[in-house]
Amino acid sequence: MSYLVLARKYRSRDFEALVGQEHVVKALTNALTQQRLHHAYLFTGTRGVGKTSVSRILAKALNCTGPDGTGGITAHPCGVCDACRDIDSGRFVDYVELDAASNRGVEEISQLLDQAVYKPVVGRFKVYLIDEVHMLSNTAFNAMLKTLEEPPEYLKFVLATTDPQKVPPTVLSRCLQFNLRPMAPQTVQEHLSTVLAAEKIEAEPGALRLLARGARGSMRDALSLTDQAIAFGAGSLTEAGVRQMLGAVDRSHAVRLVEALAAGQGAEVIAAVDGLRSLGLSATGTLEEMAALLQQMAVLQAVPDALDESDPDAPTAARLAGLLAPDETQFLYSIVLHGRAELGLAPDEYSGLVMVLLRMLAFRPGGAGTSPQRAAAPAAAKPVAAPVMSKPVVAAAPVRPAVVTPAPVSRASAPAASEPPPWVDVPYEDEAPVAPVAVREPEPVRPPVATFTPTPLGDRWAQVVGQMNEAASIGALVRELAMQSQCLSIDESAKPPVWRLRVERETLRAPAQRDKLQAALSDLLQHAVQIEVEAGVASDTPAQRATAERTRRQNEAEQIIHNDPLVQALMQQFKTARIVPGSVKPH
Repeated sequence: MSYLVLARKYRSRDFEALVGQEHVVKALTNALTQQRLHHAYLFTGTRGVGKTSVSRILAKALNCTGPDGTGGITAHPCGVCDACRDIDSGRFVDYVELDAASNRGVEEISQLLDQAVYKPVVGRFKVYLIDEVHMLSNTAFNAMLKTLEEPPEYLKFVLATTDPQKVPPTVLSRCLQFNLRPMAPQTVQEHLSTVLAAEKIEAEPGALRLLARGARGSMRDALSLTDQAIAFGAGSLTEAGVRQMLGAVDRSHAVRLVEALAAGQGAEVIAAVDGLRSLGLSATGTLEEMAALLQQMAVLQAVPDALDESDPDAPTAARLAGLLAPDETQFLYSIVLHGRAELGLAPDEYSGLVMVLLRMLAFRPGGAGTSPQRAAAPAAAKPVAAPVMSKPVVAAAPVRPAVVTPAPVSRASAPAASEPPPWVDVPYEDEAPVAPVAVREPEPVRPPVATFTPTPLGDRWAQVVGQMNEAASIGALVRELAMQSQCLSIDESAKPPVWRLRVERETLRAPAQRDKLQAALSDLLQHAVQIEVEAGVASDTPAQRATAERTRRQNEAEQIIHNDPLVQALMQQFKTARIVPGSVKPH
């Protein structure tokens, strides 16, 4: 007879044998006992946690007939009737398993749903298991929605996936969802002990602990690793053999590194990494082992009573926990986690490991990376007594320029209430007398020279343009044409009167803009007019007049501020003070 791997040989065949999923077992057992059966179930979880096993057990519970053939729906399938044995062996015609990873199209789903209209052949229910359901295409999901929502009373859907985020919400809302959790290492270790005892294979507890950690929450992976370890160890499992097979780093290497970091011994850290390199041990595995050790230390520092007496590594972790402060342990743990992600960026993994460990030394909260010379420098510095400051005579600031000479006054004779404000420059008593500083009077702001040349018709044209703007009879480019043009002449004798304008910009001289401005001007004057536009530099436009007026008002406002007595006093007191250009806004 061919050898059957442990993962298949010891697959759970009833709810009592299902390991690590008590919350799912309880819910399904109660539903089966009370006959409250849903038509669609969704089992989610990582690989190897029992999704397919739960589906098969559920199918047996729905179709079990009991040892005597008269049983009904039960939470405890007998395992000996034809239905139970056929489901276990994969021969039950009313139980269909579909792998959505290789049958993800709408054609495969349509073929499956076409068979749903027929009643079960030999069983009580038809059970359709769609594994890795998130791999189905959108059209396949849409094709099954109606049947999934209202299936025949004899049809049950069981969906399984490792990535429920990719399942459409329309499917999730039609199913009862159960999340199968990753299994704890202790649970995996206990189950491996039971399996190996049944197989009559001796195993060291340390070997089982390594296998449980290497499985990372998956019972199937743990059993597969156990098969590999049995072959590697020629029928026996030793801790050294399993560690060699997995390429795991011994806890002693992590302990040595943590001790060196706690003592701030950089040379010992480098020597430990060289030892790991010579043994060919993984840098990633070293950081993983350090993370596990630091996590155990942090737990013991926070909760000393959490020490597990059965763990052989617990006394070592407790000893190391006394070498580091809790904040240092947390800091080292954080660097280890980030360092694992950075190993792939280093030239090689060992140089990356060295830099991660040296970073722990350099940035430890305890300051282990600080050189003795730098650490002793602040202690050697002598405190310098604060100089005694003299009180200046603060006089009222004059409007005209004045010479300010500070007069030293004894600090002891001045009352505390008359202390100078912190923004006043106060000379020290032992300073030499300061020479009088002449405060330069701010130069008056002179209005700039007008940027336009007034013309006889400029006032009239600016008034007309202003009236058209107020009436909103011109807009966009027409307003720009009016603002940027200069009125050269008005021929009232012509019929109709002719207004001759000069505009520099070519885009504004378009006939369409001229005609619109002509119509607006005719409406304003209540009679027809004609506008002629010529090219040239304009020297008196409404826009230039508006700019000149704004500049004049701005200059007047700034001049008022400069002449203000309070402003002049502040500028005399603070030698570098100035008025920020553009900060004065006229009303």
